[in-house]
Amino acid sequence: QVQLVESGGGLVQAGDSLRLSCATSGRTRYTMGWFRQAPGKERDFVAGISWDGGNTYYGDSVKGRFTISRHNANNTVYLQMNSLKPEDTAVYYCAARSSAIRTSRYEYKYWGQGTQVTVSS
Repeated sequence: QVQLVESGGGLVQAGDSLRLSCATSGRTRYTMGWFRQAPGKERDFVAGISWDGGNTYYGDSVKGRFTISRHNANNTVYLQMNSLKPEDTAVYYCAARSSAIRTSRYEYKYWGQGTQVTVSS
């Protein structure tokens, strides 16, 4: 069992940066993913990281702008978001699964409550 709590969302302008955090409790040897969901749209994969941080993977729309990382000593996963665009506006969720990175939301068992990111133009 693992509990996930996201933080760091907010309202920013296009071109700004924001860092999201996901605090985890319980077992920590999970692959972690960030997903996002805009109103009326599917929940899409943003980025994933293996339990040891050795492997990462990104959705095409965020490659080169977002960076996922983790600090297992303090049980936290981060999503650094740079050069934000209005189309990045969504609720961002972190999620956990017990094996390799996957891009489908249905492959993740544990979810946080989400944090809102709004990017104004």
